[in-house]
Amino acid sequence: MARFRRCMGLVLIFAVLLPAVASAAEKRIRGKGASAESSKKKSAARAKKKADSKHDADPGPADYHSKNFLIHTDLPADEAWDLLKRLETELSLISRYWGRANKQTIECYVVKDLQNWSPRAFDPIGLLSVEREAGVTITNGRSNGKEFFAKATVYATSKRDTPMHEIVHAYCAQTFGTPGPVWYAEGMAEMGHFWQEDDNRSVNCDPYYIKYLRDSEPRPMLEIAKADQVSGDSWQNYAWRWALCHLLANNTNYNDRFRPLGLGLLTQQRVSFEEVYGPKADEIAFEYLFFLQHLDRGYRVDLCSWDWKTKFVHPSGSAILNSKINSAGGWQASKLRVTEGEEYEYSAEGTWKSADDREATSADGAPDGRSRLVGTLFDNYKLQDSIELGSFGTFTAKHDGNLVLRCRDAWHELADNTGFVKVKLKVKGVGKALEPPAPAIVAKPSEADTNSDQAVK
Repeated sequence: MARFRRCMGLVLIFAVLLPAVASAAEKRIRGKGASAESSKKKSAARAKKKADSKHDADPGPADYHSKNFLIHTDLPADEAWDLLKRLETELSLISRYWGRANKQTIECYVVKDLQNWSPRAFDPIGLLSVEREAGVTITNGRSNGKEFFAKATVYATSKRDTPMHEIVHAYCAQTFGTPGPVWYAEGMAEMGHFWQEDDNRSVNCDPYYIKYLRDSEPRPMLEIAKADQVSGDSWQNYAWRWALCHLLANNTNYNDRFRPLGLGLLTQQRVSFEEVYGPKADEIAFEYLFFLQHLDRGYRVDLCSWDWKTKFVHPSGSAILNSKINSAGGWQASKLRVTEGEEYEYSAEGTWKSADDREATSADGAPDGRSRLVGTLFDNYKLQDSIELGSFGTFTAKHDGNLVLRCRDAWHELADNTGFVKVKLKVKGVGKALEPPAPAIVAKPSEADTNSDQAVK
């Protein structure tokens, strides 16, 4: 028997049983799978009515069932049913992400007030965790020599949505037999905790995570992903693990490697963070620091993923470079490589919007500065100061570098932007000058424009 303890996370208890026979408790949890669909709905309705009436009469624990969960809780009935709904949504998202369906009921003890419970209701480790207002997942495993079976049980306080974190551990333990190394297990559990419906990729973590991560000295990624870590160490370490996993899972440059890496870790293959991402170390480090700098609720890593593929060139002679810049995006490649001290012409045609409730503008933007075409220079993994552009004009390069462009908007408010502009760029004074873009519908000053007190950077 091996036991891995942690305050907030997973406890694995493996035992070998020959032959493997499901216990009576497990049979009760699984129920009668052969019932007709109509009978299931009637039984579920009766169970809900019984649980609600029991809880109304007795503030003590009651049982609540759904497709994948059995919850014992002293939460009020309406809160218990709402929790079940959210757990089912989260489980659907994480099982879709890892490509494995949940095959066994996840049993959860969710505690609002320990005074409503008998201490005998808990595993001692579970009781200790709940007393500390945390959570723990205990998994019992057994093998018949050919197959391995695991049954996870969650013990969690109802505070801070702790059950949402713990069911990621429970799912991984029952599905793969392990949640993976600590950095991955806890990072993904925090991600699962904050995942939303419809594959919403927006940052949705607790505000104190955001404040801590933005105000702290960036922690090296290799330190976050190191092997010798213990779960339940500190919420600060959980924040860094979440940040790394959220970045890699959503950034379009790295997510195609992150899921296979995770599956390799969960199935205990010989893979590591260093091996998978070592060749991309400079690129990931740049995007990681950029993510931490602009982190906020609503920020979309996928929309701000860096374009490492487009080639930048210094146009020869009177050549014109063309690019398309989307309003719903971060810095985007213009294809122009500039030389310090040289002057360039630009012309941007089209309209875009920086929010659903704002009027479309040209690349000149609105009176408050939002929606204006702006640029900066990128060189040797560093960004220079912003360059004020617009729909037509010239600028002189203050440094050598690759010109990248964007629609000015708050970094965490890009998701509802629409439209694009087509930008032409050339060296000034060589060949025919660029012409102004065709007239566009320019937004009239609105109350939102004139009363805006939020600086847009």
